[in-house]
Amino acid sequence: YSGAFFVKLRPWSDRKSKQEQAVELARYLNRRLAGMPEGIAFSVTPPAIPGVGASGGFTFILEDRSGGDIAFLDANLQRFLQAARRRPELTNLNTTFLPTIPQVYLDVDRDKAIAQGVGMSDLYQTVQAFMGGAFVNYFNRFGRQWRVFVEAEGEQRTRAENVGQFYVRNNKGAMVPLSALTGVKRLTGPEFTQRYNLYRCAQIFGSAAPGYSSGQAMKALEAAFAETMPREMGFDYAGMSYQEQVAQKGLSPMVVFGMSLVFVFLILAALYESWTLPVSVLLGTPVAVAGALATLYLRNITNDVYAQIGLVMLIGLAAKNAILIVEFAKVRYEGGMSLTDAALEAARLRLRPILMTSFAFILGCVPLWMASGAGALARRVVGSCVIGGMSAATGIAVLLIPVTFYLMERIGGRHERGPEGGGH
Repeated sequence: YSGAFFVKLRPWSDRKSKQEQAVELARYLNRRLAGMPEGIAFSVTPPAIPGVGASGGFTFILEDRSGGDIAFLDANLQRFLQAARRRPELTNLNTTFLPTIPQVYLDVDRDKAIAQGVGMSDLYQTVQAFMGGAFVNYFNRFGRQWRVFVEAEGEQRTRAENVGQFYVRNNKGAMVPLSALTGVKRLTGPEFTQRYNLYRCAQIFGSAAPGYSSGQAMKALEAAFAETMPREMGFDYAGMSYQEQVAQKGLSPMVVFGMSLVFVFLILAALYESWTLPVSVLLGTPVAVAGALATLYLRNITNDVYAQIGLVMLIGLAAKNAILIVEFAKVRYEGGMSLTDAALEAARLRLRPILMTSFAFILGCVPLWMASGAGALARRVVGSCVIGGMSAATGIAVLLIPVTFYLMERIGGRHERGPEGGGH
């Protein structure tokens, strides 16, 4: 049969190491539970948003859209699971679909029941009352409300063959044994039939392997489906996975990042009244983004929505360093200096303020880098992204900004001034 129980973890302050975190504990339990010969057991983490879905990870619905039988769905399910378990993006794949549960089928002979004068409703009520349990009513006692059920003693209903011990009254008032009106069969079948969008389906859940995002895991599931499933089968998502699918129908992260760059460019163009100066400011952004992505890779952190928020933040943070140099160089150039001298002096004079503000910001984000407790993973992702990006912007991009300022001004049509201010 099946069952579930919940494990309550100790407070965060008592679980310092990585091996004592919820995700690592779930992986450890799954490794130990996989060796149990008595049955199938596995652990799952709670959903990221309480109430949305039954567990963490993804929830994939494999649908039989042909209206076939249980065997057809089970054969395709096993074929799909074999292909999906070979994908490196997926781990802990399991299903709630159990097509071969041992069952006891009580077959009622209607002809015999009619011949014996037994009403069908009386027959079914008797079977339910003795073999299962029939609800009678409620009553109040000791300040509480109690439910009343009628059922046979456990010893008498543990074996289906004991049905002959129970009787039903016919229309003449005589008692007829249930064994004279029913037959018992032992067979196998699904414990329940689940339907999704009116189709018979099998629910599959699991999680993304370490180093892969939920989006990559869902793409791997769809690729496995396309490789193995016939056209009579379909798929859908439920719980958090369904919400993620809905969210993906909006603007993609690349579009949001691109629009952020465009808006910053237009604002800087209006500020400087130039189309070339904003380019020299924003050319440091790719260096910051590269540093952020490298840091995420080295820390084995997935590029998720928190990392994407950090990347959008880096546009403004990297532009801030460039503005300190470009603004000063622009003033010096308009004051009569050559492009080369203006760029070099701006780099020399503004280096100290840039280092002070950048290091202050990086040190301020160290608690995010080392976060612990509830929601620590999200804070670590943002902290890693911002610290890695700002470190690259401070150590590398600062050296490139004077060069980009010089090149963009030359491309924009400005020329070097000579010692007397004349062009050459």
